[in-house]
Amino acid sequence: MDVFGYLAPYGLEWMNLLVRWLHIITGIAWIGASFYFIWLDNTIKPPAPGSDLANKGVAGELWAVHGGGFYNPQKYLVAPATLPKELHWFKWEAYSTWLSGFALLFVVYYLNAQAMMVDRSVADLSSWQAVGIGLGSLVVGWLVYDLLCKSPLGKRDLAFGVVIFAFLVASSWVLTHLLSGRAAYLHIGAMIGTIMVANVAHVIIPGQRKMVNAMMAGQQPDPRYGIKAKQRSVHNNYFTLPVLFLMISNHYAMTYRHEHAWAVLAVIMAAGVLIRHFFNLRHKGRIEWKYPAAGVALLAVLAVLIAPKAPVAQASGADTMAQFTQVKHIVDQRCVSCHAAKPTQPGFATAPAGVMLESPELISQNAARIYQQTVQLKAMPLANLTNMTDAERAQIGAWFEAGARTGSQ
Repeated sequence: MDVFGYLAPYGLEWMNLLVRWLHIITGIAWIGASFYFIWLDNTIKPPAPGSDLANKGVAGELWAVHGGGFYNPQKYLVAPATLPKELHWFKWEAYSTWLSGFALLFVVYYLNAQAMMVDRSVADLSSWQAVGIGLGSLVVGWLVYDLLCKSPLGKRDLAFGVVIFAFLVASSWVLTHLLSGRAAYLHIGAMIGTIMVANVAHVIIPGQRKMVNAMMAGQQPDPRYGIKAKQRSVHNNYFTLPVLFLMISNHYAMTYRHEHAWAVLAVIMAAGVLIRHFFNLRHKGRIEWKYPAAGVALLAVLAVLIAPKAPVAQASGADTMAQFTQVKHIVDQRCVSCHAAKPTQPGFATAPAGVMLESPELISQNAARIYQQTVQLKAMPLANLTNMTDAERAQIGAWFEAGARTGSQ
């Protein structure tokens, strides 16, 4: 037996676990910092005219209490008169999140592209083609966004936001017509994440370095760099809720398996932006309930529109034993290669979600789950890797609707 070949899926499972854990930790650190600094910018109060703080160039300050201590953060209009000896740079949270996210994308999707990225009912792609489309989307996303920021449109916040939203929706439409719905959603998330980290690496941090270098050379820092950095930071803030949804979207097949998955994503992203806008305004002292109300209303309408419909039961006169025999044959042929104590499907070391379907008892025990995943959501088989047909899904639906009997009941 090839020991390496036997242990490779198990090793990948551990890599998946550890990298995913790291990605969550660094993501919390990055997005938490983003939320905090946007809150800080929107909450600080300008000092009194002629006060010592105003004369020092302080644009705003606030007093806060946390963890038993008092804090007094201050923001300078351009830069302090003298550069402090120690200066903390907020960048590694962003870099670590993107690097761990890309590693996760590589381990989960790119090393198992046929199972995780290719849906032959959508497009008959090779693994290399699917990976190339995924990587290309990240590059194109950043280039389009950055060019739009540098164009005259970048100076018009609302118009720019509408165009970027339209671009992301169009990208969703393209990817959902090339990749499996799950992979398409994750790559839209990766595209947004790439835009966010590139903002940090190519605009925010370089601009801040130029300001610091100017001060070290005894020159007055150019305020344009701070303005550009602020703009990109605000963009990142509005991206956060959509990208957080996309990070967890692989758990919700009702969204990415929908026939209009791109439109479903558009509604969810719009709701996220509206809710985020409410909090940004609230930090400035404006309570505009219409924004979260609109966001929640969009999600509620979406939930109703994409609710699964009950399957049309077939052959009500079918014998119970014969009906279950058909279902077991479908499960054996389409599901057990992954959902077994020892999966035979390449890339799987353990049964997904711990669900095993190797015996009549296990099938009966998981009947509701089988029905939900194969009939209502059509989420399984993953990317329809084993080519389950609509007729087979209808047979499973009819069996479940008739009581999900095994024939021995």
